[in-house]
Amino acid sequence: MRRKLQREASDYRIIVVDDEIGIIDSLSVVLGRSGYGFASENDPVAAIERIRNEHFDLLVLDFLMSPLLGDEVVSQIRAFNKEIYILLLTGYRDLAPPLETIRALDIQGYCEKSDKFDQLVLLVESGIKSIALLRTIKKFQDGLNKILQAVPKIYQLQPLGGILEEILGEIMPLVDSENAFILVDDPTGEPEDQKSIFRGIGEYHTEIGEFMDMLGPQLMEDIGHARMTRQVRQVEQGIILPLTNEVMQSIGVIFVESVDSSDPRFGQGLKLLEIYASQAASSLSNAFLHSLVNIKNEELNRTYDQLKVRYMDTIEALRLAVDAKDIYTRGHSDRVAFYAQRVGQRLALSPDDMELLRISGVFHDVGKIGTADDILSKAERLSSDEYDEIKKHPLKGAQILSAISMFRAVVPIVQCHHERIDGRGYPLGIKGDEIPFLSRIIAVVDAFDAMTSDRQYRGRMQLETACEQLVQGRGTQFDPACVDAFLVELADYDQMLAEMDARHIGTDSDLDLAAGTLGA
Repeated sequence: MRRKLQREASDYRIIVVDDEIGIIDSLSVVLGRSGYGFASENDPVAAIERIRNEHFDLLVLDFLMSPLLGDEVVSQIRAFNKEIYILLLTGYRDLAPPLETIRALDIQGYCEKSDKFDQLVLLVESGIKSIALLRTIKKFQDGLNKILQAVPKIYQLQPLGGILEEILGEIMPLVDSENAFILVDDPTGEPEDQKSIFRGIGEYHTEIGEFMDMLGPQLMEDIGHARMTRQVRQVEQGIILPLTNEVMQSIGVIFVESVDSSDPRFGQGLKLLEIYASQAASSLSNAFLHSLVNIKNEELNRTYDQLKVRYMDTIEALRLAVDAKDIYTRGHSDRVAFYAQRVGQRLALSPDDMELLRISGVFHDVGKIGTADDILSKAERLSSDEYDEIKKHPLKGAQILSAISMFRAVVPIVQCHHERIDGRGYPLGIKGDEIPFLSRIIAVVDAFDAMTSDRQYRGRMQLETACEQLVQGRGTQFDPACVDAFLVELADYDQMLAEMDARHIGTDSDLDLAAGTLGA
């Protein structure tokens, strides 16, 4: 930690101007010990010229000197340098310049000379923090100006890849990082057919397949969280900046790796980062609107299709990993998808809704990937804390699926599949028609499969008992229309089981598939 602080201190240059050599020697030891770049002058006229020709961040200046007093030295310096931070030293309190003069000359502080330098060192450290903050603000201002200056380039119909790389390239110096990626939707597409594309720099400048391998479940969840909340998210690996267009729709994220969010300067610059992301989102919207004609459709579609396949593979691997965690839940998500489609057919849903229902059923429990194995496989009654952890999985799943636009329609269904008609469900506690209709279907068939499957803490229920439980929950836990439709389907339960067996749905073959997928 001490070496880190010294490295940071070495970025700042301090010049001490005093006609007492002893003071200069003492300060060179005290400030040098902290790692600051140190220079000194005992002639105020020479010091003015040196500050004119060299860069210094902070000036420690004796007031009583010959041939110029400290206030005259400051006055001449301020004529050509408004930024240097100035601390005034005085050996005589009565001879210090008046407060009005200190303010007029923009002197940031002064203290009396002493055999001990504690007060001066504190003032220097405070000054360096202020300088660091001003540096950060200036960096962000420069970055914002560059983004604004880049807007005309966007209207020159340059390729989309160039726009994305330009946005990433401009943000990197602001956060002292080398690795970043941008994951963005095409805002010109229809909601049901939106496409997500990515660009990376540093270690993320790679092919789509390798890029997807670098996204772990937690980072995928964090990206989804940032998109759903439209708020900057600080994570262990770095920072996620949501990109939001002018109508407050999420169009993607920028991820920058290894940002030191523990640095107190970072909090001050966070709002500027949000402004930067807003400018980037605006630039991207303009880019798509004005330069889409210059983008080869086949290239965009090929890039998107590759990302879609790889992301679907990743989600599928996570889903199968959840099933493989526990022998008692193997095949559960496939059975839920199968039952849900039977209900959807009974309710005469459209083909699009049927496909959405299938995908939602398959991935409804993907959020359990982050749940500890000992909780999922616990045979005894869960504690309150353990149950609270389990209750997080719908939201976690929604966040993982939110990372790219292809699952946009699936997200609310997965998030709400444990909501209840009476409002006593989780995670949102919504009720009745507030719950997406497809979530209400998933809720019924999910509960049924749980009841008719062996679990660590109990054996499976008989069909009749499970149906009675659905009837008892009709209108309180479950949507009545969904229960009624499912009960009609369950009249042919033996035929349903035979169909699932023929299609290897919910059998041990699922575990074999999981092992093959995860090992690939």
